[in-house]
Amino acid sequence: MAILLRLLFAHILSDFVFQNDKICEGKQEKTSKKYVYQLLHSLIHALIAYLFVADWSNWIIPLVIFVSHTLMDYIKVEYMKKDVASFTIDQLVHIAVIVILWLSLFDHCGDFCQELFKTEWNNINIWAVVTAYFLILKPTSVFLNLFIKRWTPSATAEKSLPNAGKWIGYFERILILTFILTGTTEGIGFLLAAKSIFRFGELSKAQEIKTTEYVLIGTLASFTIAIIIGLTVLQIIK
Repeated sequence: MAILLRLLFAHILSDFVFQNDKICEGKQEKTSKKYVYQLLHSLIHALIAYLFVADWSNWIIPLVIFVSHTLMDYIKVEYMKKDVASFTIDQLVHIAVIVILWLSLFDHCGDFCQELFKTEWNNINIWAVVTAYFLILKPTSVFLNLFIKRWTPSATAEKSLPNAGKWIGYFERILILTFILTGTTEGIGFLLAAKSIFRFGELSKAQEIKTTEYVLIGTLASFTIAIIIGLTVLQIIK
């Protein structure tokens, strides 16, 4: 289980931390240069997975990760749209590959796995919590942007501070996850109340109900995802 969580964490780092805007834009280019960026992105995934598994004689993991990411990047760029469905499918495919690798190579390793679990590096609770905190940041932000894009009022972007909504979402989800993991879930209610107070003036002056509904959808979706992830982690670490 620890190796599975390490592979998932490596995937999150490679896809959402080490993949910068230049790589994202490069993969979308119309020239053959896009293949260089796609291969670079796949290589980053393979290397990070190899380092996190730390089984230096096992080349199957980086090889499979590299090939699967190269194929999926090609399919995504050539045949898929930039929407929430494509994003979800892409992530599910990569997660499925990771799970299959784990089941094939590490699920029935007997005493060797038991030895690994004795160290903190292989502590399931630690990896579950760390993965959850990374998951509620940019991965959730990307999902929410795609999810609420269809309802975004045209004037919202002009009135907002650059990236302010993204960072507000980061902080609120970090707080929610922390409240759940520490057993202080009443803090979620205070957080929602505080956000409602700060938003009240903006919403009461809105010329259209669209703005109110847009803010409400984004807030509730962000809270829901953070709560679901938090409750899932609690089940894992029990």
